[in-house]
Amino acid sequence: MKAWIQHEFGEPSEVLRWQETESLKPGKGQLRIRVLGAGLNFPDLLCIQGKYQVKPELPFTPGAEAFGIIEACGPDCQIFKEGNRVMGIASHGAFAEEMLIEEKQAYQVPENFPVEHAAGFLMTHQTSYFALVHRAALRPGETLLVHGGSGGVGTTAIQIGKALGARVFATAGTDEKLEICRQCGADEVLNYEKEDFTLAVKEWTAGKGADVIYDPVGGEVLERSTKCIAWEGRLLVIGFAGGTIPKIAANRILLKNISVIGLYWGNYMMHNPTLIRETQQRLYALYEKGKIKPVIHQASQMDQLQHSLELLSRRKIQGKLVLVNSDSG
Repeated sequence: MKAWIQHEFGEPSEVLRWQETESLKPGKGQLRIRVLGAGLNFPDLLCIQGKYQVKPELPFTPGAEAFGIIEACGPDCQIFKEGNRVMGIASHGAFAEEMLIEEKQAYQVPENFPVEHAAGFLMTHQTSYFALVHRAALRPGETLLVHGGSGGVGTTAIQIGKALGARVFATAGTDEKLEICRQCGADEVLNYEKEDFTLAVKEWTAGKGADVIYDPVGGEVLERSTKCIAWEGRLLVIGFAGGTIPKIAANRILLKNISVIGLYWGNYMMHNPTLIRETQQRLYALYEKGKIKPVIHQASQMDQLQHSLELLSRRKIQGKLVLVNSDSG
């Protein structure tokens, strides 16, 4: 089989090689899947560069989430069997023709899911659902501000927020990206390159501020969000795609009784895997009802990974990038 392999950390164009390698043998409790598609996430780029908090042992195949058909089950597998369609997650290994996944981190995929949707569904939708439902307890009628609204997690946050009955505001950096936010259901949108989102949110809420703010950007965006959050608002720290870890003025947290809430979804694999499996069924139900639909910017062949990572690094995408293997159709 073929896989993207790197022997050192660095820029994708310099360290990644698409090459033949040995077929994988599943160990105890593992599944080997024939990868039909894989989703790209910003942490994948950081992992390749050696900048992510978790560094796989070299050499390795990057990529954390994939969808495919089970080809072999290791000893002690009890949930799935060969031939099942599953999406799954691992620390690495997705950007290849085969991948090993722990059975407990694999999820049956309904037959109505096309490859492109299944390949990029798991991480972004789970992240937004956990953040909005389990962490922030977003309620119907509340207001939700989503930063980076046209991105992979941003589009899912808008859709899930609307499905939960919230009034949703979204920020993005171009008019084209704002249109994506509108298509996802945002009630109000703002180009943060041209306008001050703190003033707009206050205007949209008659001075109250947003009840929940969803921020995958970090840096100055998170710091300024404390100026337009409501009394007893919940500020969700999703990530730092802007490249800067912010420092928040503690006096604003105190005076407004703000809750600053972190969400590192991957840790639920260890602490509460049952909740992930239950959440997946709720997400499938929303998908079936047409409440959520993955926004796919581009589906490229697996051997075009480097080009896709370049798009990701330049933040030139709306929604999700996915890779498919040539026999996925």
